[in-house]
Amino acid sequence: MDIFSSADYLALGWFLAAWLGFNAMIDLSPLKSATLSAAMDDHRRRWMTTMSERSVRIMDVGILGGLQQGTAFFASTALLAIGGCFAFLNSTERVLQIAGHLGLKASSAPVLWEAKVLGLTVIFAYAFFKFGWSYRLFNYTTILVGATPEATAETRENARLFAAEAGDLMVQAGRHFNRGQRALFFAIGYLGWFVDPRLFAVTTLAILLVLIRRQFFSRARSAALSAHQLPSSPSIFSVGTKIDTGSSNPFT
Repeated sequence: MDIFSSADYLALGWFLAAWLGFNAMIDLSPLKSATLSAAMDDHRRRWMTTMSERSVRIMDVGILGGLQQGTAFFASTALLAIGGCFAFLNSTERVLQIAGHLGLKASSAPVLWEAKVLGLTVIFAYAFFKFGWSYRLFNYTTILVGATPEATAETRENARLFAAEAGDLMVQAGRHFNRGQRALFFAIGYLGWFVDPRLFAVTTLAILLVLIRRQFFSRARSAALSAHQLPSSPSIFSVGTKIDTGSSNPFT
């Protein structure tokens, strides 16, 4: 016997389409060049180029350490959430009693509740792996920062090559971190399924609209784009060849 109704399947399909479609729009579609994430990717590469011109890089290492700590925090949070999901599985009867007192009848069947909790567990597990890999990539970036030679007249080109590699690694770290965060955001929308599939569809739409606004219409994006238009420091770009980031400027 199928434990899910047609409404459940429709809501779940909409959830997966919204999540995967948003990831594709941000990372693969032509619209990706106009996102907040793309603007920050460019700033990451600019940062590494600036770093290669500095002889003292304590500030850069400190910032990278802060990024690693933030990524580790979210990875730990995802692990705690996974543990919480297993705790829910061990307390199904009690949780359903509480849900019944609150008038939440849609998840009254234990097997239905447990299936939904397992789905939530998968989302948190995905987020953990994304945060874990992001943490590793930030660690690799720190190593490249340490390996980047000081940009003298003889080593400037070599330093810029190291900076380009570090920038690419940091961009990848940021992208995996963003995907982990999106998983957590959509997990909030997933919670609506525990009440009703119609609410599940609505909460998914709400999360999707919030994320679209942040990527395309937020003040953070405007600030990132404004900073992108500022002239770069002459000490960074006036000497030698400018690093090719792999794409033309999408903001002009």
